[in-house]
Amino acid sequence: KTFRPKRKFEPGTQRFELHKKAQASLNAGLDLKVAVQLPPGEEQNDWVAVHVVDFFNRINLIYGTISDYCTEQSCPVMSGGPKYEYRWQDEHKYRKPTALSAPQYMNLLMDWIEVQINNEDIFPTNVGTPFPKNFLPVVKKILSRLFRVFVHVYIHHFDRITQMGSEAHVNTCYKHFYYFVKEFNLIDTKELEPL
Repeated sequence: KTFRPKRKFEPGTQRFELHKKAQASLNAGLDLKVAVQLPPGEEQNDWVAVHVVDFFNRINLIYGTISDYCTEQSCPVMSGGPKYEYRWQDEHKYRKPTALSAPQYMNLLMDWIEVQINNEDIFPTNVGTPFPKNFLPVVKKILSRLFRVFVHVYIHHFDRITQMGSEAHVNTCYKHFYYFVKEFNLIDTKELEPL
């Protein structure tokens, strides 16, 4: 349920070209601090949109690899160790921050993000369609919630990541995410404290 197909960018679109540019700089082994910087002549919102979708795909994949070990029994509370508990809140069923198990939280989170990134009013895909005024606040919420997935995976399931030999991949993905959110000031520094 938590594992989802990747959202793709349409070939020939500006976002597709930006995605290729971002992937090329990552694959060239560039310093991640440099790779996240806005390329000259590109729109910041387009660059951010491409990365949000890419991070959603990658983090979803990371969680998918450990999801069999993240159960109601093993993770009855969505947390990052004893110091950090993450509660779910949305506009529908959970109007007040609600304590949930990690798998419940992850399912709601991935569903919620999927709705956001597929909403043309928030993430327009047509060139020339302006981004809405609430684009950055929505992006910040998406990214801060995705960060919680890293926290949970690192603190509660890193042994599994290590057993699979995936720690280098997860660490690189996290570093890329971290440098990106710092470069564009997309997550409050206090939120980043758990890692």
